[in-house]
Amino acid sequence: MRLKPGALLRFYSLCGILVQVAATKNKARGSQGQFPLTQNVTVVEGGTANLTCRVDQNDNTSLQWSNPAQQTLYFDDKKALRDNRIELVRASWHELSISVSDVSLSDEGQYTCSLFTMPVKTSKAFLTVLGVPEKPQITGFTSPVMEGERMQLTCKTSGSKPAADIRWFKNDKEVKDVKYLKEEDANRKTFTVSSTMDFLADRNDDGAVLSCRVDHESLNSTPQIAMQVLEIHYTPLVKIISSNSWPEEGQSIILTCESKGKPVPEPVLWTKDGGELPDPERMVVNGRVLSISFLNKTDNGTYRCEAKNPIGRNSTEYVLIVHDPNALAGQTGPDHALIGGIVAVVVFVTLCSIILLGRYLARHKGTYLTNEAKGAEDAPDADTAIINAEGSQVNAEEKKEYFI
Repeated sequence: MRLKPGALLRFYSLCGILVQVAATKNKARGSQGQFPLTQNVTVVEGGTANLTCRVDQNDNTSLQWSNPAQQTLYFDDKKALRDNRIELVRASWHELSISVSDVSLSDEGQYTCSLFTMPVKTSKAFLTVLGVPEKPQITGFTSPVMEGERMQLTCKTSGSKPAADIRWFKNDKEVKDVKYLKEEDANRKTFTVSSTMDFLADRNDDGAVLSCRVDHESLNSTPQIAMQVLEIHYTPLVKIISSNSWPEEGQSIILTCESKGKPVPEPVLWTKDGGELPDPERMVVNGRVLSISFLNKTDNGTYRCEAKNPIGRNSTEYVLIVHDPNALAGQTGPDHALIGGIVAVVVFVTLCSIILLGRYLARHKGTYLTNEAKGAEDAPDADTAIINAEGSQVNAEEKKEYFI
């Protein structure tokens, strides 16, 4: 069967329409399966922010960037907002990237990438702008400071977002006992922070370096630092150093007076026993050094060194005892006096023992002879008693004993 030319034309047209409808449905179905992809961005104030929107598969569907105020920045490759800071980086069916230079705090907010499908699909990217803290300043510092005075130093920095962190250091050692204060600035976006350190001035702090350190994420691990060097004035500290720990007659000795103070102490003053040095020919003062030659017993005494500066004065003492070298040598041999004393005590104790023993023996001997003569007490009369006593004496002579 042959078709007429008019019928064949209508058949081809119908086939074309069917193919076009099928392609349109597939395109819509493919676009509806895609979503724009974005990422949040953080940038330092004054820097450049790059905003990128990507679509993996896109069939000629337009992309658009808009700012937090919903103003269109770019529609595909066409710039919509007159802002010289906003530039096109890349525009294709799969990506729309733009840059915002010289970013300010007012640029912070939520940016939107739109994919114009049916319906329109969007993705959000939040732009965070970091406020850079200003260089810190230390206030309340005076120089010089008298020892014992109270010092109150404050370190302050403004413009940070979020609020910066402040730390104090003394010679690279962190000081913990400080007060921290945070205040919101007038723009209600940034902060002013301050830290106060309170302490008493001490001579050990003279020359110490105080540093105030500001740390913030916008500084890229490079903190901002303000420094001050302490100058503490104090009265002199005095000490005497001897060159001879056991001075003897005929020797010499050097006494050095060390004095430390700020301002530097004036030349020191040497005295002996509260008065002037008695023998200037042998006792020579050269600056802070006192030299004494040919020592003798008359040099014994208390030597005083006094130092002063505009803040005050201070002194210290050294007691000099000159030793006799001969007496020292005699002490090295045996102590004859001590030995003689011991011998005398031994002899005295021995003699006393002999005398006491003799008296004891003599007393017991007399008692023995008296008991032998007791027979006379039994005689009837005096004559008989005399006779008995004489006989007893004779017998007593025979019974006499001797003690050795």
